Amino acid sequence: MNRRSHAPRVAFVITAVLALPTASFGQVKVIISGGFSAAYRELLPEFERTSGVTVTTTTGASQGNGPNTIGAQLRRGVVTDVVIMNRVGLNELIAEGRIVAGTDVDLAQTYLGLAVRAGAPKPDISTVDAFTQTLLRAKSVAFDGSTTGSYLTMKLFPRLGIAGLMAGKSTTSGAAAVASGDAEIAVQPVSELLPVRGVDFVGTIPAEVQYVAVFAAAVVAGSKEPDVSKRLIEFLSSERATAALTKSGMEPSRPR
Repeated sequence: MNRRSHAPRVAFVITAVLALPTASFGQVKVIISGGFSAAYRELLPEFERTSGVTVTTTTGASQGNGPNTIGAQLRRGVVTDVVIMNRVGLNELIAEGRIVAGTDVDLAQTYLGLAVRAGAPKPDISTVDAFTQTLLRAKSVAFDGSTTGSYLTMKLFPRLGIAGLMAGKSTTSGAAAVASGDAEIAVQPVSELLPVRGVDFVGTIPAEVQYVAVFAAAVVAGSKEPDVSKRLIEFLSSERATAALTKSGMEPSRPR
């Protein structure tokens, strides 16, 4: 067989591969906080399959004083392309100039809910008074150490007049502490409660004291893959994400 006869065919294949959009072989690094994680995990395989983009994901809290918050990671030089986090924390990064201007997009929103250990009696939280009494009767209350946890400790508990009483029985270990029996109830965004095994979701807290947690995404300043990063954000904010959002206890974000 004449090996030279294959040369034009091989050259054609190589040319065709090189001609494909470079985004099809892009790699994106993402840092994500807990609230959007369940929906993200369900959506990511479809994005990678349909786009050819490889996504590497790490985690961090939207806000707080710890060394591994998303802001702390960016400040110490952790390289990433996209952040997905609570809008409040993202606004801080925008103010610091750590986000590419105009790339921030609200993805979804969720509400604060309450959970108990699986099989435990579900308390009454139908009114503000009933919710307050549930908090007071609980031996321990878990929440996250990020944005919504700050809302509870710095705004809601003082507003309800129970800040002092809650201080000694609160933990920032989240719903996992309820599942393990280390805390009696958890108050967190619904999207952070539903994925946790070993807890039962009771419901959302009363509207009068509710906090709407909005989760947003943006391209990080200095990203080496800004175009591919924008494609990921566009996918996560598209109608294709709606079913995964609903399943995880979220809903598409409303226009601000």
